[in-house]
Amino acid sequence: MRETNATNVTNAVNAVNVTNAMNVTLEQIQAVGVMPVIAISDTEKAVPLARALAAGGIHCAEVTFRTEEGEEAIRRIAAECPDILVGAGTVLTVEQADRAARAGAKFAVSPGTNPKVVRRCAEIGLLIIPGCATPSDMEQAMAFGLDTVKFFPAEQAGGLAYIKAVAAPYPKLRFVPTGGINAGNLGRYMAFPKVVACGGSWMVKKDLIEAGDFGEITRLCREAARIVKEARQPCPSPTGDGRFLE
Repeated sequence: MRETNATNVTNAVNAVNVTNAMNVTLEQIQAVGVMPVIAISDTEKAVPLARALAAGGIHCAEVTFRTEEGEEAIRRIAAECPDILVGAGTVLTVEQADRAARAGAKFAVSPGTNPKVVRRCAEIGLLIIPGCATPSDMEQAMAFGLDTVKFFPAEQAGGLAYIKAVAAPYPKLRFVPTGGINAGNLGRYMAFPKVVACGGSWMVKKDLIEAGDFGEITRLCREAARIVKEARQPCPSPTGDGRFLE
């Protein structure tokens, strides 16, 4: 009986530690505010690319499983760029979730909410940000205890206006809009308090990566970081009473 109780306590403590670790990861993503969505076909460019992101002030990367090289790119970035919070994107299966975790990914992102993938990520302590486009999707994610979802495809599904509409009945839900996000609309999304971060590929376009134009990638990242910082600055109320506009 004592051994059973001790085991239960240990399991409970481990579960709390895993939850805390995932919360820290989410806080780190929020601190960056931008999640570059990367599809890489040359693993030799993975580390230079990650360093270009960091040089531009973006210490986060979502390397997708859209290419066969994604897993190895995650592994290299995790091993050689400790200042980059690297995650796996386009995680569609339990097997991919396992591979992502083994490669060193700190989080996983999926285009939809697959119950099997969500459960597996919870089992292995991997933060999962599942894709949602409808209230039904969002309620399914919340049923798993999640409070942050990827709103995808953001612009095509209704953009910021849609997020604001669904945020009303789901006040505890937070969003990572992805799809159609760029330097032109990033600030509007990031000014909304329920938006944790925005995912996008405009600063890591395929042609820039293939050309090895890491200087331009750094410039675009620096611009994105500036936009996020400015969007998060509170706007003084014109009444001058110390309150801030939403």
